[in-house]
Amino acid sequence: MGDALARAVVVGEDALEDIELELLLEGVMRRYGMDFRGYARASLRRRVWNMVHAQKLGNISELQAKVLHDPARMEELLQHLSVNTTTMFRDPSFFEAFREKVVPHLFSAPFVRIWHAGCSTGEEVYSLAILLMEAGLYERSRIYATDMNASVVERAKSGIFPLEHMREYTANYLRAGGSAAFSDYYTANYDHAIFKAPLRKNIVFAQHNLVSDGTFNEFNVILCRNVLIYFGTQLQERVHRLLHQSLRRFGVLALGRGETLRHTVLEGDYDEVDAQERLYRRRA
Repeated sequence: MGDALARAVVVGEDALEDIELELLLEGVMRRYGMDFRGYARASLRRRVWNMVHAQKLGNISELQAKVLHDPARMEELLQHLSVNTTTMFRDPSFFEAFREKVVPHLFSAPFVRIWHAGCSTGEEVYSLAILLMEAGLYERSRIYATDMNASVVERAKSGIFPLEHMREYTANYLRAGGSAAFSDYYTANYDHAIFKAPLRKNIVFAQHNLVSDGTFNEFNVILCRNVLIYFGTQLQERVHRLLHQSLRRFGVLALGRGETLRHTVLEGDYDEVDAQERLYRRRA
């Protein structure tokens, strides 16, 4: 009898946590218009609890009360829910494949529009700008770099990164097929590296939420790397439709290593450009 009761209490606590999480997400949606309800639950639960512990709270309900009544707490929650892990020339083999298999096809376009969705703090955006500059395409290109988190968009817009990271970024750049001196692209200022103005001039940074916002242009290339892995199945399908709608005919879609178009509703609308690096070309 005692064991059965203990098991019932455990199940009840798990169910209560699910209710608390659902109420938090619904409250955030209604109060702030930010929809996390379709995110993958395991990752979402872990990140919410990280903030509960950071705030020294007892449960998710206590966090909900603080978030709904204090926009500053909502900003903190957004920082916990946003995944901002990135580096310059992340996965160098991806940029090498992009340079070899995508760039040559862009020369036929009179003007190249690229959407970097989920740009985080911008390291990969500047990597792409460098790649286009070295290919001779940057002057007739425009990169639209977006993220749902306004604060990381502002950080990305600054083009300022820790100088201590430049050694790692230089190694990634060379592995990605870079042939110039990487240090020529930035100016060292005390403990920071500031990327030079010519590299930033054709980048438009803006806040955009893949969950709730629509398309805003037609693009030759869309990069949405390492974003969809945090979404549930239904939300992934919605975002795939948005990306497809935003991509020109024969435009290229780039996903992350852990993401794929296989077994999705739009699998038949693309051809593989590079299966390993998750590069796909939209069919006519």
